[in-house]
Amino acid sequence: MPGPYTIKMQAEKAILVAVISSEQNEKQAGEYLDELAFLTETAGGICIRKFLQKIDHPNPRTFIGAGKLNEIGAFIKEHDIDLVVFDEELTPSQQRNIGKAVDCKVLTRTDLILDIFAKRAVTSYARIQVELAQYEYLLPRLTRMWTHLERQQGGIGLRGPGETEIETDRRIIREKIARLKEQLKKIDRQMTTQRRNRGELVRVALVGYTNVGKSTLMNLISKSEIFVEDKLFATLDTTTRKVVIGNLPFLISDTVGFIRKLPHNLVESFKSTLDEAREADIILHVADISHPGFEDQLEIVNQTLKEINAADKPVLLVFNKIDAYNYIEKEPDDLTPPTELNISLDVLKNTWLARDNQPCIFISAKKKINIAELKDLIYSKVKEIHTKRYPYDNLLY
Repeated sequence: MPGPYTIKMQAEKAILVAVISSEQNEKQAGEYLDELAFLTETAGGICIRKFLQKIDHPNPRTFIGAGKLNEIGAFIKEHDIDLVVFDEELTPSQQRNIGKAVDCKVLTRTDLILDIFAKRAVTSYARIQVELAQYEYLLPRLTRMWTHLERQQGGIGLRGPGETEIETDRRIIREKIARLKEQLKKIDRQMTTQRRNRGELVRVALVGYTNVGKSTLMNLISKSEIFVEDKLFATLDTTTRKVVIGNLPFLISDTVGFIRKLPHNLVESFKSTLDEAREADIILHVADISHPGFEDQLEIVNQTLKEINAADKPVLLVFNKIDAYNYIEKEPDDLTPPTELNISLDVLKNTWLARDNQPCIFISAKKKINIAELKDLIYSKVKEIHTKRYPYDNLLY
């Protein structure tokens, strides 16, 4: 993305900060910090240490308490830390005050997500969407960015739009936002026309939390070569392929992954990308069953589908990565060390997960486990819609 910043080749050392509050307990805060560490790694940083503080109410000036802030500042100085990343959203003044107190670059989860999107954007459409989201996020933070501009040399959180003289930057950025929105509207119209030109084939959309294996599954079903990487947001642009199962053709699309606290301006900027889910006939909701927080991830995806008005679609829940799904078996006497066991496919089909999430299926896209049954399910779902749409084709299927 254009801008005056250069990306540091050496990985930046980061510390992560989260809070325990009435909204999230210690276990949840720990899980969110693990995800934040993955975000930091994806952005090119290295997590050196994680800090947790229990608070009733955020400090209006520094979000966390003075004692914890001093502890963090001392650790930064002792270990030559490059940046501090907060899991929570900070106000511009809080971000500025913390930066002054610890003499270090301060980012939030949103900063990381925007940075990763900027890094991953390949097509001109994705770049415009990311640039728009960054400018909208940057606008209320211009004073902070300008104050530290001379000391910043690029790196995580700083890929993207640059700043102009402080006297004119707000006006210029508002004009840029307006131009980018017009560009997106033009491309949106083109994409809408493209979707119409695909005809009346049944559309299937892959959705899910980021890094659950959607692209791997897409490659299996469509026999294509979509980029796959064990990083968050490996792909941003929606990919659509025509697929034939049996003698039944349909379209399948891979969409951008969702995540907890996905910035609102990113949701807005990527509205057209998410249109693939909104306009789909069937949604394949892919979940990573091996992830300890997969139930929370399911809820986040379902909530995002509601936000984009796609919650009323027929959904097939696909539990992926069963090859990596283990549970801990503990002996009744509590003296025997716990045993980690892998659950078989037959057992999974009879668990509460199967009972409470119909229709669903358990697979491993990586190991190609139970893919034939998945294709049969997709075929039956697509056929059901296709025969309603084309009743005279019934004799063909």
